Amino acid sequence: MIKLSLHKIAIALITLTLLSSCDAVQNANNTQKGAVIGTTAGAVLGGVLGNNIGNKENSVLGAVIGGVVGGVAGGVIGKQMDKQAQKIEEEIPGAEVTRIGEGIDIVFDETSGVYFDTNKHDINTKSQENLNKLAGIFKEYPDTNIIVEGHTDSSGNDAYNLELSKKRANSVTNYLIAQGISKERLTTYFHGETLPKYDNSTAEGRAKNRRVEFGILANDKMIDEAKKKVD
Repeated sequence: MIKLSLHKIAIALITLTLLSSCDAVQNANNTQKGAVIGTTAGAVLGGVLGNNIGNKENSVLGAVIGGVVGGVAGGVIGKQMDKQAQKIEEEIPGAEVTRIGEGIDIVFDETSGVYFDTNKHDINTKSQENLNKLAGIFKEYPDTNIIVEGHTDSSGNDAYNLELSKKRANSVTNYLIAQGISKERLTTYFHGETLPKYDNSTAEGRAKNRRVEFGILANDKMIDEAKKKVD
């Protein structure tokens, strides 16, 4: 199991790499950092993700970092992602929204409004409210791909938790499709208890590990348009 948050590793490496590059980058915003990652931090991040995830494409963080375009085009994409991240934070205050590279990571746990009852995978009323808001934002920004990732705490056996996380992730994906989000935009991952973000030895940590995580990254259309703007 990974004891240290991969998000913290990635952000720390981005920060250290940026600080070592030049004074102008030290005060960079998220958009500017998105442009820099592809050229200065990509190799370092790729190594960390490879060591900690295995197949980096099979996780939200891995896919977001793996999809980095970099350069000036990456900065254009980052600017669009800044706006979307801000919109999510404003409309869904309980969501933990993190801008990473050119993408967005969103985490919902038992304290933030998208969660599941114990041993259940059906979506409750409160979760529906926030998923409806999220679906509305996804429609406003159609040129993105969306990853839905299910996680559990360490209670119960590995096989059961893996299947439960699969059912929960699929429930969220199917709900978004029912709200009008194209299934072609959606990819579903599930990890059971294998990627905890918090300490499973505490009740609070277990509650936070019972989470659904979203990744938002540019699709081919957004990437092509960003490249055209800088040609």
